[in-house]
Amino acid sequence: MTPELTLASIVVNNYNYARFLGSAIDSALAQTYAPFEVVVVDDGSTDESRALIESYGDRIIPVLQSNGGQGSALNAGFAASQGEVVVFLDSDDVMLPTAVARAMALMMREGVAKVHWPLWEVDADGNRTGRMIPSDPLPEGDFREMTLREGTSRTGSSPTSGNAWARSFLERVMPIPATELRLSADAYLFGLAPAFGLVASIPEPQGSYRVHGRNNYSGTPLALRLETGHRVVEQQWRALNEYCLESGVGADLREWERHSYFHQLKAALGEIERLVPAGQPFILADEERWAADDTVDGRPRIPFLERDGVYWGKPLDDETAISELERLRAERGATFLVIAWPAFWWLEYYDAFAAHLRSAFPCVLANERLIVFDLEG
Repeated sequence: MTPELTLASIVVNNYNYARFLGSAIDSALAQTYAPFEVVVVDDGSTDESRALIESYGDRIIPVLQSNGGQGSALNAGFAASQGEVVVFLDSDDVMLPTAVARAMALMMREGVAKVHWPLWEVDADGNRTGRMIPSDPLPEGDFREMTLREGTSRTGSSPTSGNAWARSFLERVMPIPATELRLSADAYLFGLAPAFGLVASIPEPQGSYRVHGRNNYSGTPLALRLETGHRVVEQQWRALNEYCLESGVGADLREWERHSYFHQLKAALGEIERLVPAGQPFILADEERWAADDTVDGRPRIPFLERDGVYWGKPLDDETAISELERLRAERGATFLVIAWPAFWWLEYYDAFAAHLRSAFPCVLANERLIVFDLEG
């Protein structure tokens, strides 16, 4: 691709976000890169969205459809676009003017399937909170062999509005299964892209992710996130298995399951249910990566560390970890300590804390998902 000749498409997908939609479209139209087009898909909104879309006239390409969910909206927008590089922009987010230009510079490299970048977190009024999403550096490189071997859950990604996709990749995996993926259709693409090409990264934020109550994924009940996650993974694996067959590569489903976040999380929750009696409070050390409910299958969950029932961060030192553990045993009646895989490193870093656990309490489970201590044993 030649940068000055390559058309970029920005596809805005919207459903009942009229109050944010104008900011999203304006940010798309303000790109410093050229040539580009802006496609706006309205997925059956019942608010003022369609009147707002009409007001932009021929500056945008409108796609108006009945409500079909995110997968359907992305499919419709992609079908209406012509760009060799496509950005899907959620209508409650915005892009910085440099986003497409920065992405296109990396897309010129041979074999790149996607470019991603972090987003500033903003509140409902567009004010920055100081956080970046994701907070950790985004991966880049060649993950094709790893993805074919271990499945689609191994590479991190920015949210929808933080990605630019090569059309050549999208044509291989779209249309997205719209009936199955009314929600989290973007995750279908996140997991598959590393199997089809290189992943490039822009370290600086190139847009804003708006948090306004209706889009708080971590606030979704864990059971619903598990159900949705399994549905996404099932569709990813179906597409990845077809690609393996075309490429003459053997697909190892057991290995994919072993590395699947959602399969491992479901197994871990089942193990907690078997070990911790119903109604008994337990401490969960997971750095809040699971974003678990306050009660897990009828068992009160105590985050670690915690203040007033809210996760308070990692222990400052061994002394803090030990004293807080003993406080929760005495004050909250914690009967088990469950250390999940995101916090396994604690047992190496806090060596005195680990020695205290192993000398004072029996370890009743230790596997690749969980290490569990019986605090009453």
